[in-house]
Amino acid sequence: MSQDTEHDHDSQANLSDSERLSVNTTSPVPKGDDTPEENSDSSKDIEVDKDADEPIKATEDLENDDLPEEISDEDKETIKKVASDDNLSQAKSYASILVEQVIHAKETFERSLGSLFTSAFTAGLEIGISFFMILSAFALLNDVIPSRYAMVLSSLLYPIGFIIVVIGQSLLFTEQTSLLSLPVLNKIEPLHKLLRLWGIVIAGNIVGGCIFAALMIGLGLHMHLFTDHAIDVYAEHILGFEWWVIFGSAVLAGWMMGVAAWLVTSARDTLSRIVLVTLITGSIGFLGLHHSIVGNIEVFSALLYGNTVSLWRYLVFLVVVLVGNTVGGVVFVAVLKNRTFLFEIEKVKEQAAEARAKMDRRRF
Repeated sequence: MSQDTEHDHDSQANLSDSERLSVNTTSPVPKGDDTPEENSDSSKDIEVDKDADEPIKATEDLENDDLPEEISDEDKETIKKVASDDNLSQAKSYASILVEQVIHAKETFERSLGSLFTSAFTAGLEIGISFFMILSAFALLNDVIPSRYAMVLSSLLYPIGFIIVVIGQSLLFTEQTSLLSLPVLNKIEPLHKLLRLWGIVIAGNIVGGCIFAALMIGLGLHMHLFTDHAIDVYAEHILGFEWWVIFGSAVLAGWMMGVAAWLVTSARDTLSRIVLVTLITGSIGFLGLHHSIVGNIEVFSALLYGNTVSLWRYLVFLVVVLVGNTVGGVVFVAVLKNRTFLFEIEKVKEQAAEARAKMDRRRF
């Protein structure tokens, strides 16, 4: 290896890790009149250094095509650098989580309409398991303890359906709301495709939930797991508020579901994801917040088998909660976290420029 190369290595030894990463990513490979054998040796040296210094990437499948065409190649390299993950024993970096979500969302946009609807339909069926378990527990506990306490204790079963959906990777609207909006916020996909995708997912979730309510809740009545009175009581527990209260509750629930999607992406193993989903959705159930897809099953069951819910109440409830969940998921999670990510990119670009300037001064 030449003296100039040794000098570069000595200079890099005095730099911080972030500066060395910037230099390694931007420094060109030396060119000269070396023979093919010498060039091969130089390439090996450089490759060894890269393996030694380059962090393990949480988004190793990230390509330039996954990023907006409008930004420069330099910015694309900066985004990939920001998304790098350097320690498997720690939580993923902020940018790594966001970039992974953008990639996953972009893949969802590319799926066929049949695949999207089937996955959403499956999620609508699976999420119904939560309500089936809650209603069965409520009917059992309501005979031995006051109704209010029976409601709270039975709500602890709320996460069951969400765990099945999230770990099984079915498309649930509230879990995907913020996720699917990220490619639009980053100008990778147009808004009309997002609205069409949301429509498909919502339709699949609602149809699946209504079929579950018609079949499984009816089955539970014939199995004497609960009564039509219990269905009405639980529906009024959901509907017994002013519309603006339901809307505010739905916003908070959408926010928490967006946070759940964020935390699930940050986790490195299935057990951690189960714990996170349990904590977030369990809190939603405990507080009695309004979730559009579960709420659809709860109120539609009362419409079919109860005596207090009309079709108009059901439809108004569904629209208000869907809008609230969307606002909570998109505004409070996707927009704010995406904006923070953009600020972080600008900071890293400034640090990279300073590192290159320091390296130039040390060379001359």
